[in-house]
Amino acid sequence: GNGTALIEVSNRGNRGLITGFNRGGVADPVTEAEVGDGFLMRQGFTLVTVGWEFDVPKNDRLLRIDVPVATDGGKPISGVVHSSFVLEAAAGEHTVTDLAAYAPVEPEGADSRLTVRSLASDAEGREIPRARWKLSGQEITLEGGFEPGKTYEIFYRASNPPIAGLGFAAFRDTAAWLRHPTGDLMAPVQFVYAFGASQSGRFLRSFLYEGFNTDESGRAVLDAVMAHIAGVSRIDLNRRWALPRSLGTYSATAFPFSDATQRDPLGGPPDGLLENVRVMHRPKLIYTNTAVEYWGGGRAAALEHVDAAGIVDLALPENVRSYFLTGAQHGPGKFPPVAATTGQQQANPLDYWWTLRALLLGLDRWVKDGVAPPASAYPTLRDGTLVKAAAVSFPEIPGVASPRTLTAGVRISNPLLPGEGRPGAPIPLLVPQVDEDGNERTGVRLPDVAVPLATYTGWNFRSAAGATGDLVALVGSWIPLPATRGAKDAARDPRRSVAERYASRADYLMKFRNAADALVKQRYLLAEDVGRLVERAEAQWDLVTVPVGKN
Repeated sequence: GNGTALIEVSNRGNRGLITGFNRGGVADPVTEAEVGDGFLMRQGFTLVTVGWEFDVPKNDRLLRIDVPVATDGGKPISGVVHSSFVLEAAAGEHTVTDLAAYAPVEPEGADSRLTVRSLASDAEGREIPRARWKLSGQEITLEGGFEPGKTYEIFYRASNPPIAGLGFAAFRDTAAWLRHPTGDLMAPVQFVYAFGASQSGRFLRSFLYEGFNTDESGRAVLDAVMAHIAGVSRIDLNRRWALPRSLGTYSATAFPFSDATQRDPLGGPPDGLLENVRVMHRPKLIYTNTAVEYWGGGRAAALEHVDAAGIVDLALPENVRSYFLTGAQHGPGKFPPVAATTGQQQANPLDYWWTLRALLLGLDRWVKDGVAPPASAYPTLRDGTLVKAAAVSFPEIPGVASPRTLTAGVRISNPLLPGEGRPGAPIPLLVPQVDEDGNERTGVRLPDVAVPLATYTGWNFRSAAGATGDLVALVGSWIPLPATRGAKDAARDPRRSVAERYASRADYLMKFRNAADALVKQRYLLAEDVGRLVERAEAQWDLVTVPVGKN
């Protein structure tokens, strides 16, 4: 072992450390082969996963926590719960899994309502007449059926709210038990790092903001944190009727956005994620975000390093590093890319986990040896690589919708602030500027982006069978370049063809490897991983340039 526990915030009860960092691994390995390439084991990390979420289904595969319910002097408490959902295909009924822990107590009562919005960004939903739908448990049956792409929201009265915020305490106490053990040591470690992706990254941002990185004896809990693909969102956990299973699309971002204290431009009190009265211990902190977190779903990743008004670049605290994983989507799509279904374009297959491996080792050296990790890499206002969405210079590619009309949604309430942090106020949408191909110009640009065969985006509009003005949640686009000048001209594609860029397959692979080697020198990639990136590059060349059915 290397003396370090890598403790994972489970995502909806699932394990993800091995499937992410270990290439070819499975979530819960039993055999040697199932750990994949064994990266985390070879580095000596002790791996820990914590079940912190009360509404995860009870089965042998998922991790969860059982918590008591709140009462009013021993009497049951009731209240109205609500959740939004979007279906990918037409259906007559739907089960709302986000409300799985909340059984309706008066399904036919006056509090039961169902609304629909044409676009997720619409301010209010249209009420669906009560006679047209029925509620049984969490299953809703709608006369005429649900339409794909539209945003529905269900409201009903429930009782016995679980004390959901105990999930934060459970995670804190597990980490404290590892770092400050008593008695026999199950895992002899000196350091504890936390990793969380998406929902779990939002968990970690809330965990820090609410002061949980201090144990009951006043000691620090986590030495370091990697909060991945969370943007500036947090999680809905430490309140009555919490909905932690929700994707948090347009419903997870509240002031404050940045780590350091800043003034709220809307007149509220100053506040900061790591600078407030609850925070006693600040860990080393690495943020990683993809293009999805900058563009879609209200996660507004730019506000991590720009002021709340979207006007001025912020300096990151000394204990914080931030990396933009250029051109990637929330979770890497399949390769070869699959045909578009819910989205207008094929999903984005760019694989950023190679960079996360290098950053994890950089974090380890930062904590143990004081060696600063690779320099932060993200777009900024001062150099023009970060702009308002309306100003992004995305090329006019036939068949590809423009993202310039997108918005970031509005703030949600923050009950820890007077005035609840001005909920309902619009959030600035600042996004990475692109080059002539539509690929973003800055950040950690993997060779796939720096030496392109395609345009990679963090947005993908819904197909014609849905709300075409909305994005597919958390999905980007892969738009291959035309193979030849003739194909470019025939399609009226403004991007240069593959044949105009590279003299041959060998020329492309040489440039790709040179770009990878440059990232190794900057410590954004590991030298041992370059060969596998080149293997993917070879397959991508054949996919883009070789006609279907020919070798």
